[in-house]
Amino acid sequence: MKKSLLVPAVLMVSVFVVGTSEYLIAGLLPQVAADLGVSVSTAGQAVTAYALGVVVGGPLVTVATVRLPRKGLALGLLLLFAAGNAVCAAAGSYEVLIAGRVLASLSHAAFLTLALMVTTRVVEPGRVGTAIAAVGSGFSVATLLGVPLGVLLGEDAGWRTPFAVLTALALAATALLAAVLPRQSAPATGVRDEIATVLGRRVLVVIATTAVGLAATSTVFTYLAPALTEITGFGATAVSTLLLVYGAGSLVGGLVAGRLADRSLPATLRGTFAGLSVVMAVLPFAVPWAGPAVAAVLALGLLTSATTPVLQSLVLRHAGRAPTLAVSVNVCAFNIGIAAGSALGGGLVAAGGLRWLGLAAAALSLAALAISYAAVPRREPVPAS
Repeated sequence: MKKSLLVPAVLMVSVFVVGTSEYLIAGLLPQVAADLGVSVSTAGQAVTAYALGVVVGGPLVTVATVRLPRKGLALGLLLLFAAGNAVCAAAGSYEVLIAGRVLASLSHAAFLTLALMVTTRVVEPGRVGTAIAAVGSGFSVATLLGVPLGVLLGEDAGWRTPFAVLTALALAATALLAAVLPRQSAPATGVRDEIATVLGRRVLVVIATTAVGLAATSTVFTYLAPALTEITGFGATAVSTLLLVYGAGSLVGGLVAGRLADRSLPATLRGTFAGLSVVMAVLPFAVPWAGPAVAAVLALGLLTSATTPVLQSLVLRHAGRAPTLAVSVNVCAFNIGIAAGSALGGGLVAAGGLRWLGLAAAALSLAALAISYAAVPRREPVPAS
């Protein structure tokens, strides 16, 4: 296999491992709570701790390591991730578990950023969007397969076992990267250059588009299972199957969007958010009936993950010669949007608005579409490469 294909493939596997860790514990909260002697809601703070570590620690780690050689940094970040999960696997108390989650989270945004940056340097310029989508698809596979399999393993062998397995997988991924990743020198730019890039108007607009766009999708997705159960009337098995359909759609949608972004980034961006707005607006009227609900879930899966390669490609396009911190902050914006959308959805559900979440999400998606025009004006020429 050509190195230009092998490197993204190994990075995708590494991203799969990292992505599985983020949401794995959410499916194991009852076991964690019972074993460590805390309430389920308290155990749930292990999810929050990881998210905060990503949002706060990601940019700090990226800035602190911006002048380090890329290969050594990638290996070091994966080893840090492995160490954090090893602490979780051995945790004898709730406090140690939180410490392990935070330790693992510090590598999350920085490693994903590095994976994307390394990928763009080993593929042809005209295939950057496709390569970003391929590496990012590791997260889709993590959601589709990694988290459910990890939860099943935890239910059968104890909640610590999946974290031990993730530790082993992270070490294996480190060995693979050591074998295939070419040596890449540190960027010539310094911290001031990186900060100046992030503060540029176009980059800030993309970051805002990311946060608002992900808030839109999270508003619906967080409460998709309850909606399918309580409104459509599907049983637990049917809902699990539909979530697999959603995950498969996300994988396909991300890869297709990456290829389309290589051809026309502005058109792909506009089409993605316009399509999401339509699907989300239709969702409240589709969800009471089984057939339309299934079609809406598939369409939602196809479009939701399409935002990732498009927005990351857009950041790289505007960041110029100092893109590392900008990509890292945009990764954090994904997490901020997810948290904001979940909170908004929770408030609406508490007020009895479970069926109508799609309308709020459609409004947010339209807002993201409007903001995106400041990042890519309609008449802006598209680069040939």
